[in-house]
Amino acid sequence: MSTAFATDYLEAIAGCGFAPKPVVAGRLASFDGLLMEATGLALPVGTVCAIESRTGAIEAEVIGFRGARTLLMNLGGGAAPLLPQAPVRPIGPPGEAEVGAALLGRVVDGAGRPIDGLGPIRGAGHWPLAGKLQSPLDRGRVLEPMDVGVRAINGLLTVGRGQRIGIMAGSGVGKSVLLGMIVRAAQADVIVIGLIGERSREVSDFLETKVAGEARQRAVVVAVPANHSPVLRIRGALRATAIAEAFRAEGKNVLLIMDSLTRVAHAGREIGLALGEPASARGYPPSAIAMLPNLIERAGVDVTTGGAITAIYTVLADGDDGNDPVVDSARSILDGHIVLSRALAERAVYPAIDIGPSVSRVMTDIVGKTHINAARRLRGHLATYEENRDLILMGAYRAGADPEIDAAIAHHGAILDYVRQPPGEVVAMDDAVSELVAVFGDG
Repeated sequence: MSTAFATDYLEAIAGCGFAPKPVVAGRLASFDGLLMEATGLALPVGTVCAIESRTGAIEAEVIGFRGARTLLMNLGGGAAPLLPQAPVRPIGPPGEAEVGAALLGRVVDGAGRPIDGLGPIRGAGHWPLAGKLQSPLDRGRVLEPMDVGVRAINGLLTVGRGQRIGIMAGSGVGKSVLLGMIVRAAQADVIVIGLIGERSREVSDFLETKVAGEARQRAVVVAVPANHSPVLRIRGALRATAIAEAFRAEGKNVLLIMDSLTRVAHAGREIGLALGEPASARGYPPSAIAMLPNLIERAGVDVTTGGAITAIYTVLADGDDGNDPVVDSARSILDGHIVLSRALAERAVYPAIDIGPSVSRVMTDIVGKTHINAARRLRGHLATYEENRDLILMGAYRAGADPEIDAAIAHHGAILDYVRQPPGEVVAMDDAVSELVAVFGDG
């Protein structure tokens, strides 16, 4: 090849804007079944990588560094047939979620892949998984009530548009059933549901029984069952929140449901312990608990667009312990909490809402004085009855000895009837308030 020809060839390539780029790749140095270490890579946390194995590429996410080694965690969650010195290549940038109207009616996993058999999602926009940091002054006050179709919540624990509230209970007390009642009746433009760390059977059951019909067409479901990797479970929670944020930025009224916040904390615990963090309260490393406010604080009212994310998080109280670290942390961050009682469930009171320890911190700002007074009167009767419950049940209390106890006994049946509601019944806000005021109002 002549020198002139070579020069012409190189000039032609330069004119095409060709810019050669090196192929970034590292090697797998260690793998203990959960945590991987790679050498020869310098990638930001959150980058998705492909690791060559005997059966094909395994996806993993960068979760940290240890000296010159990059730490990764398997996104598949299962056993990976990896060999020492396997090639590790970056395949995706960190931190973006597909968002927008193209996702309505769809079900995706923690990585954003559709799992509903309806084909690829086309025309979606993008939003940072970690959200966009906002000034506290960009968040508006909660001033409007939101009808959730549950009599006890509408009347006694009124939820506001843009409020963050938790449903706290032990296992098997009815959190998912209560969520289904809210989903069917909620007055929202879009419903975003994050099913994080739950049983696979519950995912299909939730879709077929609780997000059916009209609600399915305005809902986006992010499903990451318990057998998926902890990284994917956290990504699922971040993805559901990012999707809700994008709809809020369009000025929409969004209902975000996260079932459950505790499983997100469990995933954070697995990652933190794998990274060598010291365990503190109940085995949770500091990062697992610190992750919760970063997630919860992303919901709320946006004063710029007028949109709002009303968020409902289920919180599993391990061993029915109300002082569990996740329960305690969530209670301090949220704008209210609904406590479900196993004792009420055993007495066939469903939904098993324990009115006493439950509270909505925005209720006094969004309902009228007559409504507030009636709710306080009901709470007073219930508190008096519970304080004297043993005396009443043993027959040690004599009627007429105390007018307050007499009134509490007389109203106890009406209180339980007010709380009880079949799963398929919807009680509108106006009806719930009318019933409350009629029985417990000033009269």
